[in-house]
Amino acid sequence: MVQSKISTIWRRYTEFEQIHDYLQVTYPHVVIPPLPEKRVLYAWRKSDTTDPEFVERRRAGLENFLLRVASHPRLCFDDQFINFLQQEHGWRETITDSGYLLQAENKLKSLSVSIRLKKPDAEIEGVKTYGKQLETNLGNFLYTRSKIIEKNYALCKLHANYGKLFSEWSVIEKEMGDGLQKAGHYFDSIADSIESVAEDEEQLADQLKEYLFYAAALQQLCANHEALQRALENAHDALNNRIAERNRAAAGKSGLMSRLFGTTDPDIVRDQSTRALDAKILADRDNIEKAKRDLEDFTRKTSVEIEYFQKQKDKDLHESLVGFITLQVKAAKKNLQAWTQIKECLQNMP
Repeated sequence: MVQSKISTIWRRYTEFEQIHDYLQVTYPHVVIPPLPEKRVLYAWRKSDTTDPEFVERRRAGLENFLLRVASHPRLCFDDQFINFLQQEHGWRETITDSGYLLQAENKLKSLSVSIRLKKPDAEIEGVKTYGKQLETNLGNFLYTRSKIIEKNYALCKLHANYGKLFSEWSVIEKEMGDGLQKAGHYFDSIADSIESVAEDEEQLADQLKEYLFYAAALQQLCANHEALQRALENAHDALNNRIAERNRAAAGKSGLMSRLFGTTDPDIVRDQSTRALDAKILADRDNIEKAKRDLEDFTRKTSVEIEYFQKQKDKDLHESLVGFITLQVKAAKKNLQAWTQIKECLQNMP
């Protein structure tokens, strides 16, 4: 690999979307790492895309996307991805010249058609169902979390009222004044502590959001498999229709007039029709074999990718959930310690 002399390259979010779309089209059998949210999702307080905290978290998410792609055994060697990292000028033109936009458009058209397979692949159906359930569960978790932190934040901030009250009260008390003032400071610490908790929670929520979007990528992979399976079924249908047409032609019933009035085509017409249809039947059989090979190859690659994703997902979600619970325990212990110190302040008053 030729190393670029450039150490820093600026990329807009739209350029990240471009490389992501390219990877989706080029590697339909891969669970493509998702981009972070473009707009705030599951917000618990008013925020927009210009919020410095959101901008920084999204930057971290984009960096994580690059690390995910760079650590993938196949995606990391893609020339366009390497150019994205190293080529300062002309990258957009280079990736556009790859023709991925036309592929993306054709793929979008094929996937926009509702697919009902005659014999769905049981394993793929299971993966698709899992993807939907994972998306629902993570979405519900993030929604519930946003409501709880919203209430906790407001509740903790209300403790500042206790702090102000005890501090003002301490002024008029001679013997109890010192204890009341100390207690007020501890109430203020409860109000202040929620800021760091909320910030840490946002980072953990972003980790869970990544797998919310991963769930959609998993479903996309299943849709790609279904499109290939549907192509194979269509190829079989085309062959069966062609054979039926050939049988009619052999019986001299190929023309519209012969079908309407029961007449028979002349031998020369019949021979020409059957020879032409025989050639098309051979082409149809070739199409079936190609569609079958494409599906088998895709299925083989998909199985490897799904296993890779599952291992990564189990590890990451385990760490994120344990981290989330550990954060709650830590925050609860800190608040309990503050309340214990408040109690001691009041008990030690004369």
